Amino acid sequence: RLEEFLKKEVNLELSTLPDFEERVIDVSEVEQLMNSINAIPAPCAPVINPQAPNAATGTSLRVCWGLFSDDTVECYQLCYKPVSNERHSDEQAELTLKVKETYCTITDLLPNTQYEFWVSALNASGISPPSERAVYVTAPSPPTIKSKKIRSCENAALVCWESRDLNPVDSYTVEL
Repeated sequence: RLEEFLKKEVNLELSTLPDFEERVIDVSEVEQLMNSINAIPAPCAPVINPQAPNAATGTSLRVCWGLFSDDTVECYQLCYKPVSNERHSDEQAELTLKVKETYCTITDLLPNTQYEFWVSALNASGISPPSERAVYVTAPSPPTIKSKKIRSCENAALVCWESRDLNPVDSYTVEL
């Protein structure tokens, strides 16, 4: 029987419904949903602190900020530039630092100079909006005493000095 069966010509063509052949399954919505489960949102804007007392020297400033949300943050981007009264102050170069902590000490600054600071938070999803801008001021340079002009008597002394700062200094403290 098997021999007879193998000699016969058998038509094995399968037929399916046209709907089944043209059906395309769209999984893009499922993919988006799955991706959104593991995605973290971009962080909120940090809040930059005003300058703290004794946070400046003649050439450095310590800048601090905070993040008042539970957002995941990988690092911060601290930007700053000198404040200028000139018309083209927006054209001044902005300097940017990447920082892991919520504080940073910036060095190699000019004495008695105002600097504008702002900070953004970054994570895998993106960058936050920038914080409000804060102005910090470096300490003035120490004045130079004019030793040839010093005069004294029993109850008084005259001490003269000159400032090397381009911006005006509010006051000086003389210690004896």
